[in-house]
Formats: sequence, structure tokens, C-alpha cells
Amino acid sequence: MPDQAPLKPRVKSEETRARILAAALDLFRREGFEAATMRQIASAAGVATGAAYYYFDSKDSIVLAFYDQAQQDLAPRLEQVLASTRDLEARLGAILDAKLHYFEATRPLLGALAAHADPDHPLSPFSPQTESIRASDMQCFARALEGSRVRVADDLKDYLPRLLWMYQMGVLLFWIYDRSPAQRKTRALLDQSLRIVVALIKLSGLPLMRPVRRLVRDLVDTVTA
Repeated sequence: MPDQAPLKPRVKSEETRARILAAALDLFRREGFEAATMRQIASAAGVATGAAYYYFDSKDSIVLAFYDQAQQDLAPRLEQVLASTRDLEARLGAILDAKLHYFEATRPLLGALAAHADPDHPLSPFSPQTESIRASDMQCFARALEGSRVRVADDLKDYLPRLLWMYQMGVLLFWIYDRSPAQRKTRALLDQSLRIVVALIKLSGLPLMRPVRRLVRDLVDTVTA
């Protein structure tokens, strides 16, 4: 049993980190991301300010930890989605719906973070700091395409996951600023736009669409270069 002794400090450390993260997210929701301070976060978590800085060197690092936690929490749900159907529209709709549902409680926080779209900002969805999150999202969309009944043209297989990620970001941005009751406009947008997206993916596989596919690849390369 002596080899189990080091587990206790590690477990306590993980619990403290989780408590600070939860306190920070709650404070961000109540006070706003910009207004909240590390001192307030430490106080809410019941730890010294120095301890808060030990686990997170800034509020930005807390948000990045939140993004990582969200991916871990969503992973089982997304696996269920991919295992439950091969219908591409149903798959994509369920993936996006799972994310909207998960982030519903932190929608005001996401609204505050939406101001940081500049790729040079660490919290931007386009920044180097969030690259692993983007890659994971795109991999999920790649799997949604691969396991569906829709045949994807070989020359688009590396591009469609990126396009679907961009589509996802557009939906999330619309949802963040949607003031309709229960964000009904977002639901309507999702339902209607998904039909168009899936129809275009199906059409893109036709031989006569090869010139259009080349234009799409060039466009994506230009945007993501």
C-alpha cells in the first residue's frame, strides 16, 4: 500500500484546482469576465490569492481550462451521437445541439469572450492557444462525415471538417447574441441551415462539381493560410 500514499496530495490538488475553476466560472457569470479579479476568485474558492495563481496564472488560463473541461465533458455525449445514427443531418444537428445545451449556463461568459476574436488573443477561437480545441472539433466533424451515409469526394475530405467548424462557429455566434425567447431563432436557423449544408455536401460529390470543389479548396486555403 505505500505506493498509494502520493495519491492523496495529488487528489487534493486536483480538487483545489477544480474548486477554483468552478468558483471562477460562477463569478464570471455573476460579475462578468472583465470585472472579476483573481483575488475575488480566490476568495470565492476559499483559497489564498497565491494559491489561485499557483493553479492558474491568469483569468485567461482559467478560461482555457474551461474549454478543455468542456471538451472532456462533451466527449461521451458526442460519442453517443456518432453511434446512434448514420444520417448526416441528424449527426451534425445532434453535435451542435449538445454543445448549445452544454454552454447554455455560460452563454453570458461566451458573449464576453466573443469580443476576443483577434487570432493574436489567447482566448480567440483562432489563436495558437486554442489550436488543440479546434483540431478536436474538426476531428469530430471528420468522423461524423466518415461514418455517415453520404459519400464525400476524396478531394474534399480534408476540407469539409474545417468548413463545418466554421459553420459551427457562425451558429454559436448567432446563438450568443440571439435575444429571442429560449433562443428560438437559433433553433430555426440550425434546422433550416443544416438542410442546406447537407444538401450541398451531397451535391459536391457529383463529377460536374469538380471545378466548384477546386474553388472551395482554394477559398479555404486562403482563409486558413
